[in-house]
Amino acid sequence: MTVAVTAILLAGARPIPDPLAVAAGVPVKPLVPVGGEPMINRPARALLDHPTIGDVVILTQRPDLFAADPATAWLASHARVRFEQGGQGIAASLLDLMARGVATYPLLLTTADHVLLDRAMLDQFVGEAQGADIAVAMVERATLLACYPDSRRTWLKFRDGWWSGANIFWFGSDKARAIIALWQDVEQDRKKGWKILTAFGPLALIGALLRISTLRGGIARIGRRFGLTARLVAMASPEACIDADKPADVTLIETILKG
Repeated sequence: MTVAVTAILLAGARPIPDPLAVAAGVPVKPLVPVGGEPMINRPARALLDHPTIGDVVILTQRPDLFAADPATAWLASHARVRFEQGGQGIAASLLDLMARGVATYPLLLTTADHVLLDRAMLDQFVGEAQGADIAVAMVERATLLACYPDSRRTWLKFRDGWWSGANIFWFGSDKARAIIALWQDVEQDRKKGWKILTAFGPLALIGALLRISTLRGGIARIGRRFGLTARLVAMASPEACIDADKPADVTLIETILKG
């Protein structure tokens, strides 16, 4: 029997106004229109439509904004959707949800700006992440550039390629708390590869510098350091790492959606 996966959809706001939200005249980024509707609607529907997903927990500081907007009010009334108040940072909020038993394992976490999230991505990720205590989705640069050569991402270089995050995470058991606590420590520096690698230990840092460490092996080794099974899911879909973070991203996403 397949255990239903609880999905956590991050829909929070940063301390400073988001440029996309300001330009669109909406209070928070997840309400920015992309492809004719608020960006949060598409990943929310993808999650709710997937057979392995049970409840969807939307983590945000302002649940009232989504209930008040006619285009997202359906989320507030959906039987399998519930809103939870976000705190100071993603990791701290996750740890709080786990401590209160609001989110039960296994957990799949993604973001409201993951507009292109679809059935195929979820099929691959859930299929490959099952059995791991923690898993992270990444896209290798060649996979993205083969289809979208002008797309700009943040890359981490390893012996097995250049990798960019796909904003899909798996927490399969309570053992994942140790990694989330580490995430809390480096959360503000999530796009600064040096600090993230340093937090993972000197072997990971030296391995990356000398290009003798593969990302797959490094993630597995980090897992062993924390006494858990950690896994990389190398996404086949290049769209998995295209999120609506900048105006150029929105333009690209809307072009993809039209296609």
